[in-house]
This record gives sequence, structure tokens and C-alpha cells, in this order.
Amino acid sequence: MNLTIITLIIVFSLSCFFFGKTRVSNKIKISGKKFNSLPVYYGYYLAAWCGLPALIILFFWSFSDLYFIKFLILSDFKADPTIDKNKLNLIFTEIVSIAEKKFSGQIPKNLVPYAERFLNLNKIFELSKLAVISSTIVFSIFFSYKQILKNIKARESVEKVIRFIMFFCAAIAVLTTLGIVLSLLFESIKFFTVVPIFDFITGTNWAPGRAFIRDASTEIADVENVFGAVPLFWGTFFIAAIAMCVAVPVGLFSGIYMAEYARSKVRKIVKPLIEVLAGIPTVVYGFFAALTVGPFFRALGETIGLDVSSESALAAGIVMGVMIIPYVSSLTDDVINAVPLALREASYSMGATKSETIKKVVLPAALPGIVGAILLAVSRAVGETMIVVMAAGLGARLTINPLEASTTITTQIVTILVGDQSFNNPKTQAAFALGITLFFFTLIINIIALQTVKKFKEQYD
Repeated sequence: MNLTIITLIIVFSLSCFFFGKTRVSNKIKISGKKFNSLPVYYGYYLAAWCGLPALIILFFWSFSDLYFIKFLILSDFKADPTIDKNKLNLIFTEIVSIAEKKFSGQIPKNLVPYAERFLNLNKIFELSKLAVISSTIVFSIFFSYKQILKNIKARESVEKVIRFIMFFCAAIAVLTTLGIVLSLLFESIKFFTVVPIFDFITGTNWAPGRAFIRDASTEIADVENVFGAVPLFWGTFFIAAIAMCVAVPVGLFSGIYMAEYARSKVRKIVKPLIEVLAGIPTVVYGFFAALTVGPFFRALGETIGLDVSSESALAAGIVMGVMIIPYVSSLTDDVINAVPLALREASYSMGATKSETIKKVVLPAALPGIVGAILLAVSRAVGETMIVVMAAGLGARLTINPLEASTTITTQIVTILVGDQSFNNPKTQAAFALGITLFFFTLIINIIALQTVKKFKEQYD
């Protein structure tokens, strides 16, 4: 139904645009009447009034109708004091599954009438939504057309609408970020009421599965000693550092070569091939690391007498570094090409060679962009999950040996939240604590990037 309504709104809005534009154009041709704006702005004005109010109503209605239906259906169950909020949600989920014929197993007979009631209420709400939106469209068209006949300044109104849309889009990004932070923060606070934050930050033992122990005499001690996140912090830093040791030199030098030394034919072939690396799914990199790179290092270690694990930080870090090469290479290429040609010519006129010009003129001028590219690659490496899951293992170890298995924050978040989990125990809440920690870590990286760019940025005419 929502798709039908959206199609209806789009069709009416387009019709109103052409009608308003044509109507004003004809009035200008026939009567010679002067309007305050061009005919196209009156078309935009009529289309905006036709579409925006209807879309706003559709947006709020779509989010609220299920809530009202749920309230009406569960009113009979709320009278029973033995049924709590979680049970009510489960009952409503079963009713919806029965109504949509997706219920698996034997259908409870007492819920069948409520499923039929759900279908009836849903149909009533859908028809009511269609009627209200249709009425809104008709009213908006008549109102906006009367405004056009009054020769309003349509251009100013249209520009206000455009500014509002752009502000709304910007607000969505800000509110989404705020929602993510708050959702992580609230669950993290619940976790830190059970586990001291100092123990979480400085502890060296990570074994959240022990938080499920039911023995009341040992539960508190286990909770205090199993959520030490230092091995996770170290594993994230260690694997990301290995990845950057691969990505930064290869990406930086390839970017310099593509921008300054490569011929146009070579550039047209090599640059797309490098950028293809960014389009390969991370799970494919994970398979490559687990089936090829990891066994290769293990076989190589056996030949020289080293004990190399099948899952190692080295294998994951190298493959991750290959994956993020395009981030460094492409951005380095772009920022070097953005350096004004006049700087190069001035350097050449002073007798500098090509290599001296690149080293002493081009790279300092492009340094802010290069630093931003490297820090973007660091953020990408820190947030990677699939490669680490498949190639580095799940064991939280505090080791500096790259040939041993290791793990990262993102990997443990995935491991904790796999399957049906209760959000009222420390193990699940630990995932949110790790998430807020990772968020602040990436925030610090971004702040450093902005300050570095601000410090070294120079303006060239």
C-alpha cells in the first residue's frame, strides 16, 4: 500500500508541475500578465505543495499505525497481571505471524481471532491512510493554485523549500549519529554498573562466556575477572599496524607513480585495476586469507623451523593491508593532481629535477590530503571484521608475536551478538561497551586528522 501511495504522490506532483508551468505560460502569452517569477517556479511551487504534505503524513502514519494496532489488540491481555511486557511483545509477534501465515508449528487457537482482528484493523488503517492522503493532496492543490492566481513570489517559496530539504537531510545525518551514540551509551552504562570501568580498560583476561555461570557464590568474581579488554585493544592496534605497514608504502608510492611518472596509457589501465581492490567484498578477502595466505605462512614457517598458527595476525594484517591500498593510492593520486601546476613550473625554473620537485614541493603541498588518506585507511582497518574473523582467530591473546592467533574489538562484538541473546546480562552488554570504546577511538583518529590537516594546510593561488 505504501508503494502505491508513493507512486500516486509522484504522479500527482509531476502532473501539478507541468500544469502550473503551462498554466502560467499560457496566461503570459494570452493576457500578457506579468508574474513575479518564471513559469517553472510556479510549477515547482504547485508540485511541492502537492507532494510534501502528503509525504509527511505518510511518514508519520507509517510509523504510528502498527503501534495503535498493537495497543488495540493487546488491550485484552494487559488485564492479566501475570503477563509482562516481554510476554506481550511475544504474543503480538505470534499474532502477526499467524495473520501473515508465517507461523511455524502448531497455531494457538486462542490467538486466531486476534489474527483476524489484526488483518481487519490493518485494512481499516490502510484505507484510512489512503483517504487522508488523497484528501490532503486535493486540498493542497486547490490551496497552492489559488496562491498562484494571486501572483505570489514563487521563486522565494521554492528556495525556502529547497533549503528546508537540505537542512532536513543534514539533520538526519546528525540525529543518526546522535542516536547511535545514545544507544551505545545507555547499554554501556548498564554494563559498567556491573563491571567497573577500570577493570574493563586495564584487565588482561577476556572470557565473557563465564558471565553466564549461575552459581551465585562465584558469579560476581567471574564478572569482575572476565571482561578485561586490553587484549582486544592490543589485537586491534596490532593487526591494524600490520595492515598499515603494507597499505601506506604501497599505496603512497603507487599514488605518486600514477600521478607523476606513469604515462597516460599505463594510468588508464593500472589505476582502475588498483581501485578494483576496493570493490572486492571483505568476505572474499577473508577466504583468501584463510585458504591461501594463512596456510602459506604456516608452510613457510615449518620449512625454517617456526611454529606458525593457521590463523595469525600476520595473515590477517597483510590481507587487510592489500584491501585498503586503494584508499591510500587513489586519494594520494587525487591530492597530488590537485597541486597547482604553477608550483611545479616554478620549481623547474629554479633548476630542480623532477624527483626534487616531487619531494620538496609537491608532497609538502599535498601533505594534508595524504595524511587524511592515511588516517581514513586506519579507520577502515580498525573497523574491519570479516578478515579478522576468518584469518586471525577468535582468541583474545596479549602477544607481540604476529605468527600467533589474535582478535579485535569488532570481531568480539560479532561473536557476542551472534544468535539469540538476552540484553540483560553482562556478556551481551559488553558488546555495547566495546562499541562505544571503538567509537571514541575512531573519533580521536578523526580529531587528529582534522588537527593535522589544519596545521599543515596551506593555500595556493
